[in-house]
Amino acid sequence: MLLSAASMPGRSARVGSEGEQGIERALRLLGPLEARVMRIVWSRTAPEAFVVRDIHAQMLELAYTTVMTTVVRLAEKGLLVVEERPRRIGHRYTAIAPDRYLAAASARDADEAIERYGDVALATFAAKLERLTHEQRRRLGELERYQTASGETM
Repeated sequence: MLLSAASMPGRSARVGSEGEQGIERALRLLGPLEARVMRIVWSRTAPEAFVVRDIHAQMLELAYTTVMTTVVRLAEKGLLVVEERPRRIGHRYTAIAPDRYLAAASARDADEAIERYGDVALATFAAKLERLTHEQRRRLGELERYQTASGETM
């Protein structure tokens, strides 16, 4: 599923409260080529709105079609938002923020755990929440407030 820029409010790649650590966490969830592309995008060494050739220029050891396929897959996964333009010009892409990707990936993983393990997964999550430190609870509250204010849900 290719996402349009209009369907992704707050799509620009901003670093959340975890900064570089959040970027590294997000990159670890991706394959090697996907991580290389997203490192370029999230480190802002490519324009905020870019075309495939902007990324390929930093990965010249790879075939253009390899980079193009990787960018398309990242768009299908929801990490990149595509702005469709006339074919001869090529699509322009922007990235969602690493913290948005982490939130979506963790929600997906939590759903999969609940689907697989049922109420036992929920009980495990609840037990983990009870053991949070004061600092972890504070950060969790900040994350909940941020998501509520931005209209993002998990």
